[in-house]
Amino acid sequence: MTLFQNFNTHSLRSTRGFKLKQTSSPISSPQTAASNLGWLPQSSSHSPQQQQQQQHQQQQQSQLSENPYQTLNKTPAQSSIAQSVSTHKDIRNYAEQTLGSDNALIQAVKLPKDEDLNEWLAIHVVDFYNQINMLYGAITEFCSPLTCPRMIATEEYEYLWQDSNPTPSRNDGSSSIMVISPKRPVSLPACEYIENLMNWVQNFFDNDNIFPSKIGAPFPHQFPTLVKTIFKRLFRIYAHIYCHHFHEISELGLQSHLNTSLKHYVLLANEFDLIGRKDYGPLEDLVDTMLNR
Repeated sequence: MTLFQNFNTHSLRSTRGFKLKQTSSPISSPQTAASNLGWLPQSSSHSPQQQQQQQHQQQQQSQLSENPYQTLNKTPAQSSIAQSVSTHKDIRNYAEQTLGSDNALIQAVKLPKDEDLNEWLAIHVVDFYNQINMLYGAITEFCSPLTCPRMIATEEYEYLWQDSNPTPSRNDGSSSIMVISPKRPVSLPACEYIENLMNWVQNFFDNDNIFPSKIGAPFPHQFPTLVKTIFKRLFRIYAHIYCHHFHEISELGLQSHLNTSLKHYVLLANEFDLIGRKDYGPLEDLVDTMLNR
């Protein structure tokens, strides 16, 4: 399992005690994020044609930074401002160009013989958390409260944030039981929603009672249910990236990495029934394409 640098100042941990070195500053550019993933070429020698193409791409990226409305996911009050949302056809066309029919990923998600299922799921949860962290980190400068005032995929799919705080129940004189009092769901800018979600998942990783760091330590009884909830919510970040930032992903040359990451994700989810079909939302056709190749 590969652990990547996070786009914020958190540290990541595998389920068996390995802790990634904490960073002191956030990723400042998509190029840094891509480099951390090993996605940028190592050689610095380019032909004049390649250099010209690079300069053109950098100019396009600069224009995107200067005009954030190109990727705006509008609210009803901002209906006069144009938005750029990738269509299902565009996404499928890109996916078909970058996805192969190799069985390597299919075999990679299958539970090895004599492997503990909870351990297998835990390893993959941490791995996908890191992959999503880096993919979103590559385009985070294009995702702001201005460009993405709501956490949506398409207009039909808005993801509301619902926080929960533990509060003590009435004390009967012998004990005081902690109960969860969920707050009312609220609409948040995509960047804030994603930050809250990643913090929420990170808190589980930091809890040894849920993600034990010692070999042989048992997982909690409800662990598979928790994994399903985490998987369902992390998928929303994929959905937002595909529907609102696929142009930037393509400009950075990361579309094949995004597609491969999502394909790996849905193959694992399908293998262990981690996500309901309705939770794929606007990416349902793309997911079908990935599962059938």
